[in-house]
Amino acid sequence: MKLPKKTNRYCPKCKKSTEQKISLVSSGHKRGTLTRGSISRAKKRHAMPGLGNKGKWGSKKAVKSWKRKSKTTTRKVLLYTCNDCKKSTQSESRRVSKILFE
Repeated sequence: MKLPKKTNRYCPKCKKSTEQKISLVSSGHKRGTLTRGSISRAKKRHAMPGLGNKGKWGSKKAVKSWKRKSKTTTRKVLLYTCNDCKKSTQSESRRVSKILFE
């Protein structure tokens, strides 16, 4: 989906139509690898056996969830930032494979 980098839109803070910059809302931070209960942390502590039954970490999920991906697109949320007051508003999420800013 192609979108412009800037657009004219109503700003609820200014209470008028202003030029606004469009960007994507980031997906947030990823959890660290050495968090409590992680496999890599257990391996570093040598708590996970090298041979035999892996116990808590051994069982796999059902084939449907780890082998096949059901959805081909992800939900993207647009962030509109007002050039006058620098306040941001989010749009409703939409299913898009890719967003390109021109």
